This record gives sequence, C-alpha cells and structure tokens, in this order.
Amino acid sequence: MIVKPRIRGFVCITAHPKGCEAKVGKEIAVAQAAKKDGGPKKVLVIGSSTGYGLSSRIVSAFSHDAATLGVFFERPSQNGKPASAGWYNSVAFEKAAHEAGLYAKSINGDAFSDEIKNRAIETIKADLGQVDLVVYSLASPRRTDPKTGETHRSVLKPIGQNFTNRSLDTDKDAVCEVSIDPASEEEITDTVKVMGGEDWELWMDALDQAGVLAPGAKSVAYSYIGPELTWPVYTNGTIGQAKKDVERAAAAISEKHDCQALVAINKAVVTQASSAIPVVPLYISILFKVMKARGTHEDCIEQMVRLFNKRLYGDDAQLDSEGRIRVDDWEMEADVQQAVAAIWPEISSETLLEKSDYIGYQENFLTLFGFGLEGVDYGEDVDVELDLPSAGF
Repeated sequence: MIVKPRIRGFVCITAHPKGCEAKVGKEIAVAQAAKKDGGPKKVLVIGSSTGYGLSSRIVSAFSHDAATLGVFFERPSQNGKPASAGWYNSVAFEKAAHEAGLYAKSINGDAFSDEIKNRAIETIKADLGQVDLVVYSLASPRRTDPKTGETHRSVLKPIGQNFTNRSLDTDKDAVCEVSIDPASEEEITDTVKVMGGEDWELWMDALDQAGVLAPGAKSVAYSYIGPELTWPVYTNGTIGQAKKDVERAAAAISEKHDCQALVAINKAVVTQASSAIPVVPLYISILFKVMKARGTHEDCIEQMVRLFNKRLYGDDAQLDSEGRIRVDDWEMEADVQQAVAAIWPEISSETLLEKSDYIGYQENFLTLFGFGLEGVDYGEDVDVELDLPSAGF
C-alpha cells in the first residue's frame, strides 16, 4: 500500500516502514562513526523502540558491538494497516544488527508485567548469561501494577496552582495560550506510579535475583530538567515528582545490588513523549534555532553517543551535585538560555517561522514516523506487514 502521514494532535497514526528503516540507518551511521572500545557488551534496553531508548540500543550495538535484547510494547501490522513506528524501527534495527553479525532479539509486550520480566530473564539466561548494562527508557501513559492489578494513569499537570503560558498548536501551526488546572493528590500519586522509579527497581531486583545481572553492571534511566519556563508543567509538576522518584530508585538500586545505577539528564528533543507536553514543543522550536546557529544542536543519537562514549564509559562523567549525569549541558549553557528567553516574549503566530525553527520541529516530528526521509519513494507501494527477524527464535 501507499502510506501517507495522518496526524492527529501530537501523534501520527500511520508509519512508513521504509522511512523508519532509513531513519534507523542514519542513526546507525552516526553510531558506527563513533566506534569506541571499553563499552557494554551485553545490554538490556527496556523501552527500546523509539527515542532515547532506540538510540541507546543503536549505540550499544554499532558503537560497542554489544549484544542487545530490546523490550517494547508496539503494534504490529493488523488487517493490512501499517504497524506503529516503533515496530518498524525495531524490525529495521534487528535486520541491520543481524547483517552486522550482532546478537539482537526483541520482546514485544507490557514491560510493567511480571510475564515480560520473566521472558526477558529466560532469554538472557539462554542466550547471554548475564547483562552488563540495563537501560530503562519507558514512557507510558498508564501502568498496571503487577501486584495489585490496579491500572494507574499519568497526567501532565502543575501542582498547587493553575498554569498558563504560551504553547504551540501544531494542528493550526499557531502560537496559542494553554491553561492547565493543578493535579489532585490522586493524580500525582498515579503519575509517580506510572512514570516513577518503582518499575525500574522491580526490573533490577528481578534481574539480580535471577542471577542475570553481571557483577559491577551499570544501569541508566533518563530524565529532563529544562529551563524555568517549563518547570511549572514539568520539573515542578506531576512528571517532575515522578522523575524525583526515579532518582530515589537509582540510589536504592545502587545500594541493594552490585550495580551502579545512574540518572542521565538529557537535552530536549522531539519525541512522541515530548510532543505531548504543553509549552515544550514551542520551547524546542526556539531552542533548535538557537543551538543550530551555535553548532551545538544534537538529536537523540548524538546525545546517546556522547552519553555512552564520554559519560558512562568515558572519563568525563559530568555528575552534578545530585549525582546525575548531565548531557543537557549544551542546552543549559547561560548564553543559550538567555537567547531563548529573549525570543520567548516575541514569539507569536506571525513571528513563529522567523523567531523559531518550527520547520525543523515539524520535519523532526515527521521523521519519528518514517516520513520526510531523503531517498525514500513515498509514492511507492510498500509491504506494511513486516515481522521481527527474531520472532522465530
């Protein structure tokens, strides 16, 4: 079939298999150009199909020749309809890894469940023995607690007071004003249950108890801080409370297990998760313009190359006073933030294209779903029913 982008709000409900393969191929090329000795060799990536999780898997495999096991929850093609972008990304990654002679298997299912944890453990036991790096990169709107059976849903809300600020209506290509009511105590608790560190901790407990966590292993989870203008809805909001719990979990994991668990603070990039956060897409559009002008702009893959090669497995960890790895250092440079702050009050629907890199934001967003990639014939009839190469194992 011929696949075209169909966008609803901050989600594209179609994905292009060849476009996703082209995007994964571009990231692989970046990782291969940054080959480095001394990195991880057997890696479990929980949340490996998109964004930072996918890039982490690519860097592990193609910069460090690591065997990788990926866990994700994606939609394969059904009734002739395209699969999700994460499915096609994972198909493309496995295909490329196998062609390069690298071990790569994937498990598709609810990573919050005991069933998927057990499947991952059994796969590690059978194929890898142990893993020396665990990447935790889940972003989900809901989680069912495996102990209680209760389903919790996360919200993106401020805490304590109403929040109003500029935002971006991507359906209308316009700057708008967004106003968000504060979260209830129940919503805060639920968001921490979904996006906090409890599940990361459960994964690490299960891996260690099963004997599949290598002595001296590392584990990393991802977070974001950002500028003050986003704090009410992010850092000081419900998601921020969840991220504080991720930091709590990192300390608990390091204390309980022979493992160094770290939180990496990453740069703002266009992902399916970040595009859903009010204010953030407009901030990213301005940030891209500023950082591209300075030659310091990075996407997910460049961030993960720097994280792995210089921070996690290099000699420049860049730990802050809270013990977190900082890969957002270029974003948070004073002159960058001053430039963004100077543009912010001047931004409007009329000045959007002039004052920001909204075009770049849109292009980045479409590539998440395999659209807008050079060398891809989008008028071509393509097969949308692709199986994971490891599905038969």
